Amino acid sequence: MADQNVPPRRSRDDSPWDGRPQPGADGYRAAPDAPSYRRKAAGNGDRPDARYPQSAGHQQYAGYSQPAAQWAHQQSGQQVDQWTQEHRAGGPGRRGPQWVGPEGLEAPEPGPYAGPGELPELEDEQEPGRSNGRRRALITLTGAAAVVAGAGAIAVASRNGDLVDRFLGHTPFGNGNGNATAAAVTDGSADRPSGQQPSTVRTYTEQNESYMGSKAGQELKKNSPASGRTLGGPGIAAAQTEVTVKTVLAKDPIRHLATRATFGATPKLLAEIKLLGIDEWLRRQLDPEKIAPTKAELKLSELPTLNMSIKQLRERRDTVKDVDNADHEFVWATIARQIWSERQLYEVMVDFWNDFLHVAAYYDGSDIQRSSFDRDVIRKHALGNYADMLVAANTHPALLTYLNQSQSHKDAINENLARENLELYSVGVDGGYTEMDVRQAAMLQTGLGVDKDEYLYRANRHYVGKVSILGFKSDNSSAEGGEAVIKAYLRHLALHPSTANYVAQSLATRFVSDTPPKTLVDRLAKSYSANKGAIKPVLMTLFSSTEFWGSVGQKVRRPMEYLVATYRVLGVQPDPSPGYQKPANLRRTPFADGLSQIKNKMEQLGQFPAGLSTPNGYPDVYVAWTSAGTMVSGWNEAHDVINGNRKMFSYTAPQNLVAAPPATAGAYLDLLAQRLVHQKLTDREKNLILGIAGVTSGTKVDPTFNGAITAIARALLASPQHHLR
Repeated sequence: MADQNVPPRRSRDDSPWDGRPQPGADGYRAAPDAPSYRRKAAGNGDRPDARYPQSAGHQQYAGYSQPAAQWAHQQSGQQVDQWTQEHRAGGPGRRGPQWVGPEGLEAPEPGPYAGPGELPELEDEQEPGRSNGRRRALITLTGAAAVVAGAGAIAVASRNGDLVDRFLGHTPFGNGNGNATAAAVTDGSADRPSGQQPSTVRTYTEQNESYMGSKAGQELKKNSPASGRTLGGPGIAAAQTEVTVKTVLAKDPIRHLATRATFGATPKLLAEIKLLGIDEWLRRQLDPEKIAPTKAELKLSELPTLNMSIKQLRERRDTVKDVDNADHEFVWATIARQIWSERQLYEVMVDFWNDFLHVAAYYDGSDIQRSSFDRDVIRKHALGNYADMLVAANTHPALLTYLNQSQSHKDAINENLARENLELYSVGVDGGYTEMDVRQAAMLQTGLGVDKDEYLYRANRHYVGKVSILGFKSDNSSAEGGEAVIKAYLRHLALHPSTANYVAQSLATRFVSDTPPKTLVDRLAKSYSANKGAIKPVLMTLFSSTEFWGSVGQKVRRPMEYLVATYRVLGVQPDPSPGYQKPANLRRTPFADGLSQIKNKMEQLGQFPAGLSTPNGYPDVYVAWTSAGTMVSGWNEAHDVINGNRKMFSYTAPQNLVAAPPATAGAYLDLLAQRLVHQKLTDREKNLILGIAGVTSGTKVDPTFNGAITAIARALLASPQHHLR
């Protein structure tokens, strides 16, 4: 029997899953300075616990970390006891492939409950006499209703539902003669017949859709474009689209493109789009290898593991001590590229795929494998072809280790990877597959494995026999030919109509609206299918749609996006500040140390590149991230950046953000708003911000805004205009 054949567990499965598989054959685990993991159970202490990374912006519940709006269903410990009594080792007298429960033969003892982190304090950087007014102004400027531009009060969405059976049945699959398609095959559970669709079995809807089904989500839907059409190109669509939705953002197509297709507009970026034109700028962004690297990207050479092969990383681990691990460095490099790269659309798509085809940044084995997955799977195919990406992912040791596939063989089936390939990485839980499809896919994918951190196909572990999975049929007649059959199956999945729709829905949610119009999703899916999974044509269809250009103000930045946009707009540079002195005990470079600190701050806010421990990726809708604590903590980081507190970077002093500032407060604020949020403010907004400094529009001020420039800049970065994208 295989050790711990674990069906992956997520919030939507109503069960915990720690995302950190058991040690590999050589016994190593994650690096000592990887994120700390705790043990914890649900409130009654009866539920099997798991481990998860703590982050202040998340509710910590049932063994994994999710944004504050997301709560998992509770699960009775009695079910665990019943299962362990009735189903140990698959039951007596059973033959053929066996399926072992989530905890192996023994369920772990529950751990202690740990509550969520405390609400971050809102700091006031000036004298106490002004603090109360400053707090009121910030709260007024960033009220939830304002953030969603008149969509109504936003309530934190909670998820409720019926209890779902936690464990799979353990009846053998296959009828003993090498035919996984036999009609007599069932999954061994009366509640989960093998022919039933998973979404009806699990009482589960897709992650983003489940959030948007809340009261807050329904309010957002009222303010989204209902339909549209594709025009002759992005420039034409931008010129011919009238923005009719309610929004506080300027209805400027250049500003709109800059905030949606990048990690944040800057004065330089806006000028570049205006100079080149929308079509030419997008054409260049879709050809990123021709865009020269920036100074910060050249400084990535200070992260020595970034381009190392898996073999080199193993040798380095065995011979070099006291160095940063490659899983840390790929996360830091991703942050650097998001802030400073001019290949911005490419970086946005890298982040998109890291959520769609998600492998956590940290798991047992990630120190050797995960950076290669970023380079050789996600980045290699981010603007290429999704069928190629899915095949590359399934033959990469990172995904195979993360989802325990290397433990699976023909006599002891592990279904983690097979299920996620269907549910998360292709057709989606409502894509038409059944529980029987999952079982047959798990049998087919036996043989995919890992040896010394490298991908290896083991023919002697591969199940041989007929399979029929969601329209894919094969005799699968030889162990030696199994790898080719698996790859053909994966390409079938990648090009399935349900996958086309799932990718289209996800792209429209990322770029257009939390509730994208079905008209757009249908056209994107059609483009995906017509171009056999090629991504660039799908993006061109999206940017040529009136739905995209009419969706101004319909997306809110998630915590990581807010921080990156803040660093970008404030013009932070990757070199140390004048007078910076490197600490004597600091072994990494100042640049690497600064990136590490930004990553730690992102983790506190609940989001960093590939940071979610579970395989579903971060949710992409605003309702999932409604957390006052996260918002306030982000403002505090903006305050630190304005003041240049991370000395390993260099900054523009806040009084120098506007060249030759006017002598009156109102005129000065107008230019500062244009510099930081790229548009004019209303009279009401201006008066609120001027009140922070205790001045009126006509008050004479110096370049420091009479000592209040940091507070004024921070208020602008706490405004809806900066939170929206």
